[in-house]
Amino acid sequence: MAQVFTMNAQLLRYRQQQRRQREIASLEQRTFVRLHVRREEINRITRLSDTNCLWELRMDRNAFAVLCDLLQTRGGLVDDGQVTIEEQVATFVNILAHHNKNRSMQVRFFRSGETISRYVRRVLRTLLSLQDMLFAKPTPIPEDCTESRWKCFKLIIIGCLGALDGTYIGVTVPDVDRPRYRTRKGHIATNVLGVCTHDLKFVYVLSGWEGLATDSRVLGDAVTRANGLKVPTGTYYLVDSGYTNGEGFLALYRGTRYHLQEWENNSRAPRNHEEYFNMKHSRARNVIERCFGLLKRRWAILRSPSHYPIKIQGRMITACSLLHNFIRMYMAVDPKENARLAFDELPIGEDLPEVLAYIETVESSQIWTQWRDDLAREIYDQWRGRKA
Repeated sequence: MAQVFTMNAQLLRYRQQQRRQREIASLEQRTFVRLHVRREEINRITRLSDTNCLWELRMDRNAFAVLCDLLQTRGGLVDDGQVTIEEQVATFVNILAHHNKNRSMQVRFFRSGETISRYVRRVLRTLLSLQDMLFAKPTPIPEDCTESRWKCFKLIIIGCLGALDGTYIGVTVPDVDRPRYRTRKGHIATNVLGVCTHDLKFVYVLSGWEGLATDSRVLGDAVTRANGLKVPTGTYYLVDSGYTNGEGFLALYRGTRYHLQEWENNSRAPRNHEEYFNMKHSRARNVIERCFGLLKRRWAILRSPSHYPIKIQGRMITACSLLHNFIRMYMAVDPKENARLAFDELPIGEDLPEVLAYIETVESSQIWTQWRDDLAREIYDQWRGRKA
């Protein structure tokens, strides 16, 4: 009886060993298959063709390689032996481009949800650390500018640096915070301030403000921040009528038509200097609307609320603007813009002289209002002279 019991115990141990060996072999096989499929997927996205890379990552293969090298050498992004640099960056950019959820990325790359989330946040931190490099340096409109959109605002004192405006981007917030993020139209969104140059590159982006906040309040916060918007004394940005017309910010005449649709749908010519100034101002300031349009067309995560924490959502908005600048710097043809924009065709402004002071407040100024009137009358008289 004891001998039979011993034989049964040995047989049981043998079967358990065989089962463990089969499980180990199966696990190794699954790991090998997953590694192979993962590599094939990354190669298909980033190395097979520019068409695939553009569709998946909004940039060609060369630009993607430059981005990976930039994040690694300048940002300090590391290949820790588990996830390669290419997979980290491709996962992050693909989420921004298509607003893919964590679960879909788990299935696609055979990764756990925790791994996907950890490396997305790592790439996000690294990209944000390169703001000084990727945000454009504003330059004033040169005196010899011949572009009809900008020549009215060419070098005066130092000159016009570009345009700024605010836009709403939908976000997901806790129920207790929803009233503060509710806009006038009832949407739950964050009020984002964007500042751009005349060649469609972002100079500064401030995200995170509640949708209830006014544009003027957001701009005031941006100017007073230690690392905020820097407007050298004597320069200015074009702003709409929702902002104060004061030093550094040239606004429209309120109460006078200025929307581009009003001019396109009505053949009546401007009747006075205020209408003509508003028309020229709107056509130049439209560059910031084009920037926002390109940004939202390129990155699907900005077109619908995501489920990341609100702080991460705000940082992703800034990251999208940085990648927008990167694409325009390293791709001769912007795939989301109709017109071809070659590097040698970009308008180049004059370098700013040594700056002694920056504008620290946003407030109305009688001197600035008088200067706007003088400028409006000057360009209106020039237009009437040419027309005569």
